[in-house]
Amino acid sequence: MENNKIIKFMNEHLLGPMGKMANFRFVRAIMAAGLASIPFTIVGSMMLVLNVIPMAFPQLQGIWNASFVHFTPLYMTINYASMGALALYFNIVLGYEYTKIIATEEKINMTPMSGALLSMFAFFMTLPELVVKSGTVEVVSKAIKDGTGTVSGFSVSSSGLDRLGTSGIFVGIIMAVLAVKLYQLAVKHNWVIKMPPQVPTGVANAFTALIPAFLVGLVVIIIEGALIFAGTDIFNVIALPFSFVTNLTNTWLGILVIIFLVHFLWVMGIHGANIIGAFYTPIALANFAANYKGAHYVFAGEFMNMFVIIGGSGATLGIVIWMAFRARSAQLKVLSRTAIVPAFFNINEPIVFGCPIVYNPILMFPFILAPMVTATTSYWAIKLGIVGKVIAQMPWPSPLGIGAFIGTGGDWKAAVLAIINVFLAFLVWYPFMKMYDNKLLAQEKVNQASEQK
Repeated sequence: MENNKIIKFMNEHLLGPMGKMANFRFVRAIMAAGLASIPFTIVGSMMLVLNVIPMAFPQLQGIWNASFVHFTPLYMTINYASMGALALYFNIVLGYEYTKIIATEEKINMTPMSGALLSMFAFFMTLPELVVKSGTVEVVSKAIKDGTGTVSGFSVSSSGLDRLGTSGIFVGIIMAVLAVKLYQLAVKHNWVIKMPPQVPTGVANAFTALIPAFLVGLVVIIIEGALIFAGTDIFNVIALPFSFVTNLTNTWLGILVIIFLVHFLWVMGIHGANIIGAFYTPIALANFAANYKGAHYVFAGEFMNMFVIIGGSGATLGIVIWMAFRARSAQLKVLSRTAIVPAFFNINEPIVFGCPIVYNPILMFPFILAPMVTATTSYWAIKLGIVGKVIAQMPWPSPLGIGAFIGTGGDWKAAVLAIINVFLAFLVWYPFMKMYDNKLLAQEKVNQASEQK
């Protein structure tokens, strides 16, 4: 009865607002943008791995110097075109998906391609660095030293245009949302040029976006102009609040809060990883790119899947293995034997919904606590330099230890830490799952006895 009261209270006062947040259009669009960027971050990271292999295996240094080193500028163009332009990918995909969602749900004549292009248009307008001198707007120019500097207003480094990379993700997101909303406003108020039915669709769509493009350009230069005359620009303004969030993710308590929110939502039946991940993914991507350049962020790249939630949300790999071989109830035996292979690839929806863990008062506690334990060991191991920081992006389904080893540039201690975390999570899970297994077994015996009568 008490559990029912708690669940009812949370449904009324917490899960309702969080459920609404999950359905926000821009949240769904950001999730889509994060997913679309995964192939590029992984491919780009593989080029970084080539560069750090000699650090992991010093005996290969001679071979590397005689081969790969000669082609480093060539193959690193893959990294520059992926991680070096990640903000652009986010911006374009977000503009496309956001427009698509609005057009579908509101039944209005907006084309996703126009939304994507308008988003890119708005974003590119924010890239140049401008200043006001004696009442005149001028582009910033700084001497290039060691491959870095500002040329005609564009900040450049060895990896290309700085503001197109991970440092520009949040501005890219904001510009995409602004551009699409202005596009929506123009279409809703019929501020568009309509072409005769005989005109091809592609041409008609181009003219439909003409006035929205003018509107987007006007609004962005007004915003940028106001900020420039105030002695700053949108990149510097956005950096203030988001630098606070980034710093929060680099603290132990901050990471624990993220993990708690993800798993608390899960046990209430809401896909917590999707909701919270939409906000922390850009930060994690920016952090791992900064790590390669010398920073030391713990919460970077696929930190969560490498070390914290091995086996899926709740860090369930160890307990799934136990269930497959030691569970006594028929329900857990059958369930775990179908879920054990996906668990090695960090997929555990069969367990979350099959046990079930959702709304289960016995399994809620370990589901939330286990990843908080593994996050603690991982945070301090990386923070103290015992295990290498994440410098390469790995696919989130990478099997136990492999993602941790490669993602840290070949640190074998990272793989050992992942294995230790599986064991620690199992220790948290065991008493609760054992209790639940006994409960199910007792129920099955009662059901079997009643069927035999």
